[in-house]
Amino acid sequence: MHLLALSGSLRAGSFNTSALRALQKLAPKGVVITPDESIGALPHFNPDVEMSELPEIVAALRQQVAAADGLVIACPEYAHGIPGSFKNALDWLVGSTDFPGKPVMLINIAPRASHAQAALHEVLTTMSARIVHEAGVTVDMRDADAMYGLQAGLSAFVKACKGARVSV
Repeated sequence: MHLLALSGSLRAGSFNTSALRALQKLAPKGVVITPDESIGALPHFNPDVEMSELPEIVAALRQQVAAADGLVIACPEYAHGIPGSFKNALDWLVGSTDFPGKPVMLINIAPRASHAQAALHEVLTTMSARIVHEAGVTVDMRDADAMYGLQAGLSAFVKACKGARVSV
């Protein structure tokens, strides 16, 4: 099983990216979690460009999404919303025919931050993602028990993704 990890943070020392890296180490046998690191380099979304030949970096992101059995997203909250760079990446995925129905696991590493999670739910639902609610986790990465929460969420997500592959 192949999962694509998307961090909404561009910071080098991001707790969101750290959570995704931790999941790579916690992944059960047979599950590979690959991080995407192109989000900060994506051009600004432009529907006119989308109607012509996609920039190579956008086409590569869409191919990664298409090849993945599921997406794992960890996104910070900036000014009560989704960071602009991450929203831009989602905008580039709106026109993808492979995105609708894609299972998504949401990770929130800031227990007091709820606005970005709500916005992500809204945007991803509008994009026809299949948010796996039982896999969603909120953990404080500074907490000693954070890894248990991440592992429990990942287990639920892997189970849901396997179920989705069987029912297709």
